Amino acid sequence: MLFYLQINLVFSFFMLIETMDNQVHNMILLLFFLYEAESLQLPLVPPYISEEGVHVAGFEHGINYAVAGATAMSSHLLAEEGIHDLVTNASLEVQLRWFKQSLPLICGIASGNAIFIVEIGHSLILVGEIGGNDYYDLIRGGKSIDEIKSLVPLVVKTIVSTINELIGIGAQTLIVPGVLPLGCSADHLTIAQGSKNEEYDPTTSCLLWLNQLAEYHNQLLQKELNHIRELHSNVNIIYADYYNATMQIYRFPYKYGFINESLKTCCGGGGPFNYNSTATCGDEYATVCDEPYTYVNWDGVHFTEAAYKVIFEGLFQGPYTTPAFKSLCPLSSHVRIGISSSS
Repeated sequence: MLFYLQINLVFSFFMLIETMDNQVHNMILLLFFLYEAESLQLPLVPPYISEEGVHVAGFEHGINYAVAGATAMSSHLLAEEGIHDLVTNASLEVQLRWFKQSLPLICGIASGNAIFIVEIGHSLILVGEIGGNDYYDLIRGGKSIDEIKSLVPLVVKTIVSTINELIGIGAQTLIVPGVLPLGCSADHLTIAQGSKNEEYDPTTSCLLWLNQLAEYHNQLLQKELNHIRELHSNVNIIYADYYNATMQIYRFPYKYGFINESLKTCCGGGGPFNYNSTATCGDEYATVCDEPYTYVNWDGVHFTEAAYKVIFEGLFQGPYTTPAFKSLCPLSSHVRIGISSSS
């Protein structure tokens, strides 16, 4: 069984079925998880809450608790920082509560705690990618880079607290992604237009300070994951390096067939990066490129299907997970539903 506690995205990439009102976005969010599910011979995971706002029944293959725009930090903590205009209040804390509430439905109404522990122990749990929306909201709220950086430990602490709770109720195998290269997304690049030349990476043209923020988050997260491994040697904690799995594309776009501008969106409303927050992809004034497979960026915050495929291969068939995912769960062999630490 597979559980998914937050794909975050504004910057996500384990794209599952999210409760979004735009079918085009929904399809994009599905793509990355589609590759993973197919490789593991798993069915797609249904959302915990449907577009109609009702709980979905039939959890025999897992559940997706993700909500578009969700943050790691609670809305209360963000409000203390002066951030009130959130896309959703369904933070990681809320999703964890949903997870706990749904355990009787997953394991059977009459099941006891022992059954819960066994069931969760034979499941793969994805915790993330999350954190990017926290930083996005803080940037939109006018926070300086120093103010945002001071909050990174709190974001990471929130993620780690969730992981520890999951382990406490029986989780044995967890994938925990880092955040993506925030400085390469078209929405941030559009907001930062007019920045000084030295603020951009001369190789990729991404914003250095935002990518450094992402790297700082990922370094702290990995340090905390190592500490969890020391405390729980029987638990598989797999770090998914979204950052470098993605940066390989920005550094060598032509190598992967992305012959159009790697930072420019395929679907958008104009401007230097074809991104316009008032005419986003799906808007009547937005346009779509003829060859999306030659673009990295789809709509300013999501990648194209072709880019997701490259990222997926780097993670689950390549070097961008620690320990290597393929060493724990070889994708070439038959994988049964329900992945445990002995898989």
